[in-house]
Amino acid sequence: MKKPHPCGSNEFRVLRVGSDVRVVCSGCGRDMTLPRVKLEKGIKKVVSSAIQ
Repeated sequence: MKKPHPCGSNEFRVLRVGSDVRVVCSGCGRDMTLPRVKLEKGIKKVVSSAIQ
C-alpha cells in the first residue's frame, strides 16, 4: 500500500476478494475489510501472486 500501517509494516496479505477485499497486515496481524476501489487506488506494487 502507499501508506504504511500504523504498526510500521507496509505489506498485506489478501484473504478474500470481492466487492470488499479482506486483507491482513503482515506486521501485526490486524484484519481489515476495505472496498475494492479504495484498495486498488492504494496498491503500490504486488510482491507475490498466488495465481500462476
